Amino acid sequence: MGDFDLDLQTAEGELDEAEGGGRVVLGVLDGTTDPITWVEHVESGDVLVLSVEGDLNELAAPFARDIRDLGGELMHFRDFLVVSPPGRDIDTDRLE
Repeated sequence: MGDFDLDLQTAEGELDEAEGGGRVVLGVLDGTTDPITWVEHVESGDVLVLSVEGDLNELAAPFARDIRDLGGELMHFRDFLVVSPPGRDIDTDRLE
């Protein structure tokens, strides 16, 4: 076999930040958290899983449009609101 030169340090330096590099943030959506906080989490690549305590439409209205304008997704699942950042789809295939 021929010589194969693999420079891992150089290759690592060329890689972009890993996709999906945010956290999963658990929280409560009850109107006590400033809506900008949720938007900032999504802007930084976090996925939100928020337990909904109250009227979902009323509680999510202050930030839902901002999330969608960023390219994020919102999905109501059982008693939770799942919010994903741009580029991270919420897969609902297993719910059928």
